[in-house]
Amino acid sequence: MSSKANRAVAVWLFIGVFMIMIQVLLGGITRLTGSGLSITEWKPLLGAVPPLNEQDWQAAFEKYKEIGQYKKINADFTLSDFKFIFFWEWFHRFWARLIGVVFIAGFVYLLFKKYLKKEMIKPMIILFVLGGLQGAVGWIMVKSGLNEEDIRVSHIRLAVHFIAALVLLVYTLWFAFKLITPESERIINPSLRKFLIWIICILTLQLIYGAFMAGLKAAFNAPTWPDINGEWWPASMGRLGGLKDLTDNQITVQFIHRGLAYLLVILLGLWWFKARSEIGKAFRKSASVPFLLVLLQAILGIITVLNSPDPNSLLWWGVAHQFVAMLLLVSLVWVLYLIKSKSFAQPS
Repeated sequence: MSSKANRAVAVWLFIGVFMIMIQVLLGGITRLTGSGLSITEWKPLLGAVPPLNEQDWQAAFEKYKEIGQYKKINADFTLSDFKFIFFWEWFHRFWARLIGVVFIAGFVYLLFKKYLKKEMIKPMIILFVLGGLQGAVGWIMVKSGLNEEDIRVSHIRLAVHFIAALVLLVYTLWFAFKLITPESERIINPSLRKFLIWIICILTLQLIYGAFMAGLKAAFNAPTWPDINGEWWPASMGRLGGLKDLTDNQITVQFIHRGLAYLLVILLGLWWFKARSEIGKAFRKSASVPFLLVLLQAILGIITVLNSPDPNSLLWWGVAHQFVAMLLLVSLVWVLYLIKSKSFAQPS
Protein backbone atom coordinates (compact mmCIF):
# COMPACT_ATOMS: atom_id res chain seq x y z
CA MET A 1 0.00 0.00 0.00
CA SER A 2 2.84 2.38 0.88
CA SER A 3 4.58 1.72 -2.43
CA LYS A 4 1.34 2.17 -4.37
CA ALA A 5 0.63 5.42 -2.55
CA ASN A 6 4.12 6.76 -3.25
CA ARG A 7 3.82 5.93 -6.93
CA ALA A 8 0.43 7.64 -7.17
CA VAL A 9 1.71 10.82 -5.54
CA ALA A 10 4.86 10.74 -7.69
CA VAL A 11 2.82 10.42 -10.91
CA TRP A 12 0.78 13.45 -9.84
CA LEU A 13 3.99 15.39 -9.15
CA PHE A 14 5.55 14.41 -12.49
CA ILE A 15 2.41 15.61 -14.26
CA GLY A 16 2.95 18.89 -12.44
CA VAL A 17 6.59 18.99 -13.58
CA PHE A 18 5.53 18.47 -17.20
CA MET A 19 2.92 21.22 -16.93
CA ILE A 20 5.39 23.64 -15.34
CA MET A 21 7.85 23.02 -18.17
CA ILE A 22 5.12 23.77 -20.72
CA GLN A 23 4.27 26.92 -18.77
CA VAL A 24 7.88 28.10 -18.88
CA LEU A 25 7.99 27.53 -22.65
CA LEU A 26 4.75 29.48 -23.04
CA GLY A 27 6.35 32.25 -21.02
CA GLY A 28 9.29 32.27 -23.43
CA ILE A 29 6.98 32.46 -26.44
CA THR A 30 5.03 35.25 -24.75
CA ARG A 31 8.19 37.27 -24.22
CA LEU A 32 9.69 36.69 -27.67
CA THR A 33 6.42 37.62 -29.41
CA GLY A 34 6.04 40.75 -27.27
CA SER A 35 2.69 39.50 -25.97
CA GLY A 36 3.16 39.93 -22.23
CA LEU A 37 1.38 43.29 -21.88
CA SER A 38 -1.55 42.55 -24.18
CA ILE A 39 -3.95 41.75 -21.31
CA THR A 40 -4.11 44.80 -19.08
CA GLU A 41 -6.29 43.32 -16.32
CA TRP A 42 -5.92 40.49 -13.86
CA LYS A 43 -9.13 38.55 -13.37
CA PRO A 44 -8.23 35.23 -11.72
CA LEU A 45 -11.58 33.61 -12.57
CA LEU A 46 -13.31 35.63 -15.31
CA GLY A 47 -10.00 36.09 -17.10
CA ALA A 48 -10.03 32.41 -18.06
CA VAL A 49 -12.58 33.27 -20.76
CA PRO A 50 -11.20 35.27 -23.71
CA PRO A 51 -13.30 37.91 -25.52
CA LEU A 52 -16.20 36.13 -27.20
CA ASN A 53 -17.47 38.76 -29.62
CA GLU A 54 -16.21 41.68 -31.67
CA GLN A 55 -17.38 44.23 -29.10
CA ASP A 56 -15.39 42.54 -26.31
CA TRP A 57 -12.33 42.28 -28.55
CA GLN A 58 -12.51 45.95 -29.41
CA ALA A 59 -12.84 46.87 -25.71
CA ALA A 60 -9.73 44.84 -24.85
CA PHE A 61 -7.87 46.45 -27.75
CA GLU A 62 -8.82 49.95 -26.57
CA LYS A 63 -7.37 49.21 -23.13
CA TYR A 64 -4.13 48.00 -24.76
CA LYS A 65 -3.96 51.27 -26.72
CA GLU A 66 -3.59 53.18 -23.45
CA ILE A 67 -0.15 51.75 -22.58
CA GLY A 68 3.29 52.75 -23.80
CA GLN A 69 3.98 49.54 -25.72
CA TYR A 70 1.16 50.28 -28.15
CA LYS A 71 1.89 54.00 -28.42
CA LYS A 72 5.64 53.64 -28.96
CA ILE A 73 6.13 50.47 -31.01
CA ASN A 74 2.76 48.94 -31.96
CA ALA A 75 0.73 51.97 -33.04
CA ASP A 76 0.24 50.35 -36.46
CA PHE A 77 -1.40 47.26 -34.96
CA THR A 78 -4.72 46.11 -36.37
CA LEU A 79 -7.25 44.18 -34.31
CA SER A 80 -5.93 41.00 -35.96
CA ASP A 81 -2.39 41.79 -34.79
CA PHE A 82 -3.70 42.39 -31.30
CA LYS A 83 -5.55 39.07 -31.27
CA PHE A 84 -2.29 37.27 -32.04
CA ILE A 85 -0.37 38.67 -29.06
CA PHE A 86 -3.48 38.43 -26.85
CA PHE A 87 -3.69 34.69 -27.56
CA TRP A 88 -0.21 33.92 -26.28
CA GLU A 89 -0.63 35.90 -23.06
CA TRP A 90 -4.10 34.43 -22.52
CA PHE A 91 -2.84 30.89 -23.14
CA HIS A 92 0.07 31.48 -20.73
CA ARG A 93 -2.37 32.56 -18.01
CA PHE A 94 -4.88 29.82 -18.90
CA TRP A 95 -2.20 27.14 -18.54
CA ALA A 96 -1.26 28.56 -15.12
CA ARG A 97 -4.89 28.23 -14.05
CA LEU A 98 -4.96 24.68 -15.40
CA ILE A 99 -1.91 23.82 -13.30
CA GLY A 100 -3.80 25.06 -10.25
CA VAL A 101 -6.84 22.93 -11.15
CA VAL A 102 -4.70 19.82 -11.65
CA PHE A 103 -2.92 20.45 -8.34
CA ILE A 104 -6.16 20.85 -6.37
CA ALA A 105 -7.99 17.99 -8.12
CA GLY A 106 -5.03 15.65 -7.65
CA PHE A 107 -4.68 16.64 -4.01
CA VAL A 108 -8.37 15.94 -3.33
CA TYR A 109 -8.15 12.57 -5.12
CA LEU A 110 -5.03 11.49 -3.23
CA LEU A 111 -6.58 12.63 0.03
CA PHE A 112 -9.75 10.64 -0.72
CA LYS A 113 -7.69 7.51 -1.54
CA LYS A 114 -5.68 8.03 1.68
CA TYR A 115 -2.43 8.07 -0.26
CA LEU A 116 -1.12 11.19 1.46
CA LYS A 117 1.05 10.48 4.50
CA LYS A 118 1.64 12.78 7.41
CA GLU A 119 5.21 13.55 6.31
CA MET A 120 3.91 14.74 2.92
CA ILE A 121 1.82 17.57 4.35
CA LYS A 122 4.66 20.05 4.80
CA PRO A 123 6.03 19.57 1.25
CA MET A 124 2.47 19.94 -0.07
CA ILE A 125 2.08 23.26 1.72
CA ILE A 126 5.41 24.46 0.34
CA LEU A 127 4.31 23.46 -3.17
CA PHE A 128 1.09 25.41 -2.77
CA VAL A 129 2.92 28.49 -1.46
CA LEU A 130 5.53 28.37 -4.25
CA GLY A 131 2.78 28.07 -6.86
CA GLY A 132 0.87 30.99 -5.41
CA LEU A 133 4.00 33.13 -5.21
CA GLN A 134 4.79 32.36 -8.84
CA GLY A 135 1.38 33.63 -9.93
CA ALA A 136 1.76 36.78 -7.81
CA VAL A 137 5.26 37.48 -9.16
CA GLY A 138 3.93 37.07 -12.70
CA TRP A 139 1.18 39.62 -12.22
CA ILE A 140 3.48 42.09 -10.42
CA MET A 141 5.87 41.77 -13.36
CA VAL A 142 3.13 42.45 -15.92
CA LYS A 143 1.58 45.30 -13.94
CA SER A 144 4.94 47.07 -13.76
CA GLY A 145 4.88 47.44 -17.55
CA LEU A 146 1.30 48.73 -17.84
CA ASN A 147 2.12 52.42 -18.12
CA GLU A 148 2.82 55.02 -20.78
CA GLU A 149 6.63 54.93 -20.47
CA ASP A 150 7.68 51.28 -20.75
CA ILE A 151 7.46 49.21 -23.93
CA ARG A 152 8.06 45.89 -22.13
CA VAL A 153 8.46 44.60 -18.60
CA SER A 154 11.86 44.75 -16.93
CA HIS A 155 14.19 41.95 -17.94
CA ILE A 156 15.24 41.71 -14.28
CA ARG A 157 11.65 41.10 -13.19
CA LEU A 158 11.41 38.59 -16.02
CA ALA A 159 14.46 36.77 -14.65
CA VAL A 160 12.90 36.67 -11.16
CA HIS A 161 9.69 35.22 -12.63
CA PHE A 162 11.67 32.65 -14.62
CA ILE A 163 13.86 31.52 -11.72
CA ALA A 164 10.83 31.32 -9.41
CA ALA A 165 9.23 28.93 -11.90
CA LEU A 166 12.38 26.80 -11.96
CA VAL A 167 12.53 26.72 -8.15
CA LEU A 168 8.99 25.34 -8.18
CA LEU A 169 10.00 22.84 -10.87
CA VAL A 170 13.06 21.63 -8.95
CA TYR A 171 11.21 21.35 -5.64
CA THR A 172 8.45 19.29 -7.28
CA LEU A 173 11.04 17.03 -8.92
CA TRP A 174 12.95 16.48 -5.69
CA PHE A 175 9.74 15.60 -3.87
CA ALA A 176 8.87 13.03 -6.55
CA PHE A 177 12.37 11.53 -6.59
CA LYS A 178 12.20 10.95 -2.84
CA LEU A 179 9.01 8.95 -3.27
CA ILE A 180 10.09 6.56 -6.03
CA THR A 181 13.87 6.18 -5.87
CA PRO A 182 15.12 3.08 -4.01
CA GLU A 183 17.77 3.97 -1.46
CA SER A 184 19.96 1.21 -2.90
CA GLU A 185 20.29 3.16 -6.15
CA ARG A 186 21.93 6.13 -4.45
CA ILE A 187 25.70 6.38 -4.17
CA ILE A 188 28.00 8.07 -1.64
CA ASN A 189 30.54 10.48 -3.09
CA PRO A 190 30.82 13.84 -1.27
CA SER A 191 33.37 15.38 -3.65
CA LEU A 192 31.35 14.49 -6.74
CA ARG A 193 28.23 15.89 -5.10
CA LYS A 194 29.99 19.14 -4.12
CA PHE A 195 31.35 19.56 -7.64
CA LEU A 196 27.85 19.07 -9.05
CA ILE A 197 26.34 21.62 -6.65
CA TRP A 198 28.85 24.21 -7.90
CA ILE A 199 27.89 23.37 -11.49
CA ILE A 200 24.21 23.84 -10.66
CA CYS A 201 25.01 27.22 -9.09
CA ILE A 202 26.80 28.29 -12.29
CA LEU A 203 23.90 26.96 -14.35
CA THR A 204 21.51 29.06 -12.25
CA LEU A 205 23.54 32.17 -13.07
CA GLN A 206 23.50 31.11 -16.71
CA LEU A 207 19.71 30.75 -16.63
CA ILE A 208 19.41 34.25 -15.18
CA TYR A 209 21.52 35.57 -18.03
CA GLY A 210 19.40 33.58 -20.44
CA ALA A 211 16.38 35.52 -19.15
CA PHE A 212 18.37 38.75 -19.59
CA MET A 213 19.14 37.70 -23.18
CA ALA A 214 15.45 37.19 -23.93
CA GLY A 215 14.30 40.26 -22.02
CA LEU A 216 16.80 42.59 -23.68
CA LYS A 217 16.60 40.83 -27.08
CA ALA A 218 20.38 40.81 -26.75
CA ALA A 219 21.01 38.14 -29.40
CA PHE A 220 19.88 40.59 -32.09
CA ASN A 221 22.69 42.99 -31.08
CA ALA A 222 25.42 40.50 -32.02
CA PRO A 223 24.16 37.78 -34.40
CA THR A 224 27.66 36.40 -35.03
CA TRP A 225 29.75 33.46 -33.80
CA PRO A 226 32.37 32.69 -32.55
CA ASP A 227 33.22 36.39 -32.37
CA ILE A 228 30.86 39.13 -31.19
CA ASN A 229 30.36 41.51 -34.11
CA GLY A 230 33.92 40.81 -35.24
CA GLU A 231 35.47 41.30 -31.81
CA TRP A 232 36.70 38.79 -29.24
CA TRP A 233 36.59 41.36 -26.44
CA PRO A 234 33.86 43.83 -27.48
CA ALA A 235 34.85 47.48 -27.05
CA SER A 236 31.28 48.43 -26.06
CA MET A 237 31.45 46.39 -22.86
CA GLY A 238 31.66 48.64 -19.82
CA ARG A 239 30.01 51.64 -21.47
CA LEU A 240 27.20 51.72 -18.89
CA GLY A 241 29.56 51.31 -15.94
CA GLY A 242 29.39 49.15 -12.82
CA LEU A 243 26.57 46.73 -12.08
CA LYS A 244 24.28 48.31 -14.65
CA ASP A 245 26.63 47.21 -17.42
CA LEU A 246 26.42 43.61 -16.20
CA THR A 247 22.62 43.64 -16.32
CA ASP A 248 21.61 46.18 -18.99
CA ASN A 249 24.33 46.24 -21.65
CA GLN A 250 23.18 43.81 -24.37
CA ILE A 251 26.72 43.10 -25.54
CA THR A 252 28.03 42.50 -22.01
CA VAL A 253 25.06 40.25 -21.25
CA GLN A 254 25.67 38.19 -24.37
CA PHE A 255 29.42 38.00 -23.68
CA ILE A 256 28.77 36.66 -20.16
CA HIS A 257 26.08 34.27 -21.39
CA ARG A 258 28.45 32.81 -23.97
CA GLY A 259 31.30 32.57 -21.49
CA LEU A 260 29.17 30.74 -18.95
CA ALA A 261 28.07 28.31 -21.67
CA TYR A 262 31.67 27.44 -22.52
CA LEU A 263 32.47 27.07 -18.82
CA LEU A 264 29.53 24.71 -18.26
CA VAL A 265 30.59 22.51 -21.18
CA ILE A 266 34.09 22.19 -19.71
CA LEU A 267 32.93 21.62 -16.11
CA LEU A 268 30.30 19.04 -17.04
CA GLY A 269 32.86 17.25 -19.21
CA LEU A 270 35.22 17.08 -16.23
CA TRP A 271 32.41 16.01 -13.91
CA TRP A 272 31.37 13.20 -16.24
CA PHE A 273 34.98 12.04 -16.51
CA LYS A 274 35.18 11.84 -12.70
CA ALA A 275 31.80 10.10 -12.45
CA ARG A 276 32.48 7.32 -14.98
CA SER A 277 33.85 4.84 -12.49
CA GLU A 278 31.00 5.13 -9.99
CA ILE A 279 28.79 2.13 -9.36
CA GLY A 280 25.01 2.26 -9.12
CA LYS A 281 22.79 1.21 -12.02
CA ALA A 282 20.65 4.35 -12.13
CA PHE A 283 23.65 6.66 -11.72
CA ARG A 284 25.76 5.00 -14.42
CA LYS A 285 22.87 5.26 -16.88
CA SER A 286 22.32 8.94 -16.04
CA ALA A 287 25.81 10.37 -15.48
CA SER A 288 26.55 11.11 -19.15
CA VAL A 289 23.17 12.76 -19.86
CA PRO A 290 23.99 16.25 -18.48
CA PHE A 291 27.16 16.48 -20.58
CA LEU A 292 25.31 15.46 -23.76
CA LEU A 293 22.54 17.94 -23.01
CA VAL A 294 24.93 20.83 -22.33
CA LEU A 295 26.60 20.16 -25.70
CA LEU A 296 23.21 20.24 -27.41
CA GLN A 297 22.30 23.36 -25.46
CA ALA A 298 25.46 25.15 -26.59
CA ILE A 299 24.80 24.23 -30.23
CA LEU A 300 21.19 25.48 -29.98
CA GLY A 301 22.45 28.69 -28.39
CA ILE A 302 24.79 29.32 -31.33
CA ILE A 303 22.01 28.63 -33.84
CA THR A 304 19.64 30.92 -31.93
CA VAL A 305 22.13 33.81 -31.97
CA LEU A 306 22.89 33.36 -35.68
CA ASN A 307 19.16 33.35 -36.52
CA SER A 308 18.21 36.21 -34.20
CA PRO A 309 17.69 38.83 -36.97
CA ASP A 310 14.70 36.80 -38.18
CA PRO A 311 11.90 37.07 -35.55
CA ASN A 312 10.28 33.77 -36.54
CA SER A 313 13.55 31.85 -36.43
CA LEU A 314 14.51 33.52 -33.16
CA LEU A 315 11.19 32.49 -31.63
CA TRP A 316 11.39 28.78 -32.37
CA TRP A 317 15.13 28.32 -31.95
CA GLY A 318 14.90 30.32 -28.73
CA VAL A 319 12.11 28.09 -27.41
CA ALA A 320 14.11 24.96 -28.30
CA HIS A 321 17.13 26.48 -26.51
CA GLN A 322 14.99 27.15 -23.43
CA PHE A 323 13.49 23.65 -23.47
CA VAL A 324 16.89 21.94 -23.52
CA ALA A 325 18.02 24.24 -20.70
CA MET A 326 15.19 22.85 -18.57
CA LEU A 327 16.06 19.28 -19.55
CA LEU A 328 19.64 19.99 -18.50
CA LEU A 329 18.45 21.30 -15.14
CA VAL A 330 16.20 18.27 -14.64
CA SER A 331 19.05 15.87 -15.46
CA LEU A 332 21.37 17.62 -12.99
CA VAL A 333 18.78 17.53 -10.22
CA TRP A 334 18.28 13.81 -10.86
CA VAL A 335 21.96 12.89 -10.66
CA LEU A 336 22.38 15.18 -7.65
CA TYR A 337 19.61 13.28 -5.89
CA LEU A 338 21.39 10.01 -6.64
CA ILE A 339 24.55 11.19 -4.86
CA LYS A 340 24.58 11.25 -1.07
CA SER A 341 27.18 12.88 1.12
CA LYS A 342 28.69 10.72 3.86
CA SER A 343 26.60 12.40 6.52
CA PHE A 344 23.51 10.83 4.95
CA ALA A 345 24.91 7.32 4.70
CA GLN A 346 22.90 4.64 6.45
CA PRO A 347 24.71 2.72 9.22
CA SER A 348 25.52 -0.89 8.37
